[in-house]
Amino acid sequence: MAMDDTSVRDGSLPDENATLALGAAFAAAARPGLTVHLLGDLGAGKTTFTRGLLAALGHKGKVKSPTYTLVESYPLADFQVHHFDLYRFADPEEWNDAGFSEYFGQDSLCLVEWPAKADGLLPMADIVLELAVAGDGRNYHFHAQTQTGQSCLDRLSTQTAARC
Repeated sequence: MAMDDTSVRDGSLPDENATLALGAAFAAAARPGLTVHLLGDLGAGKTTFTRGLLAALGHKGKVKSPTYTLVESYPLADFQVHHFDLYRFADPEEWNDAGFSEYFGQDSLCLVEWPAKADGLLPMADIVLELAVAGDGRNYHFHAQTQTGQSCLDRLSTQTAARC
């Protein structure tokens, strides 16, 4: 799907609290059925973003990186959030072997760190979020890949503007 300039959102995050706030703002715009690929080096803030999103969606417990478990699932009132970390995958076929495709559906929101490790086997991302270290802070770049992702970014823009 060809997207235009409105399919992109960029910004900077001066500290961890700003990354948590971005996750919370995204939570207000996200809907079940959304697939988000999270890109960035180790320590870029992917799990911090996820913590902010989950807290805003009402999750009260701890949010840990799924580096060793590969997926952490969070049942919420109306849907589930599945947070994948594929960093430890040695072969893309591990995706199929684990049965992770079953986690994706209209009743879940899926966040996938290191999606390239499942090379071509993942469902298409509705949104790609890139996080990069920038001094003491982070830069972020959202890019909608589908119309569903575009609708989410449109809601995100409206939410962000309403708070300013």
